[in-house]
Amino acid sequence: MSSKIPRATEVKAAQKTDVNLKNSKENVPRKTVAPKAQKTISTRYGQHVELKEQNLNLVATNEELQKNLSEKQQRVAELELQLDELQKEKGEFQKNLHDCHTLLVSAKIDPVLGEMVRDAARQKEDEREEVMSVSSDLLKTLKAFGDKTSQLRSQLEARQPLLSLL
Repeated sequence: MSSKIPRATEVKAAQKTDVNLKNSKENVPRKTVAPKAQKTISTRYGQHVELKEQNLNLVATNEELQKNLSEKQQRVAELELQLDELQKEKGEFQKNLHDCHTLLVSAKIDPVLGEMVRDAARQKEDEREEVMSVSSDLLKTLKAFGDKTSQLRSQLEARQPLLSLL
């Protein structure tokens, strides 16, 4: 006997089919759209992988820079040691130079020309004496010439009146 009042199970079934039809109509356009929850998960995973790669690159670069820095610091230390050695050598050379200069001055050797100052002074003195002796010889010769010309003039003047008579 069927009554005209629907049973509860029939009502529920009818409601479900209506809801299913509405949901299926609403879900149809949504099927083409990718669910957002899955997209964010994959994006986060991609970002995480990308960040991990960047981090690994940065760590490798940092290690390389640290290695370069330590090499440069070692090179600087070596150069500083070399500079210290060269400065010591320079000081020794300057001391030797000063000592050599002192020896040259004490031996009366001209440090620029390399000649002995004493020899140069003797040579100059000898040249001066030679010039003085040549000058005095020349003066003596001139004086003798002057005396001879004076004597000849006086003789000529003495004979002049005799020559004018002739």
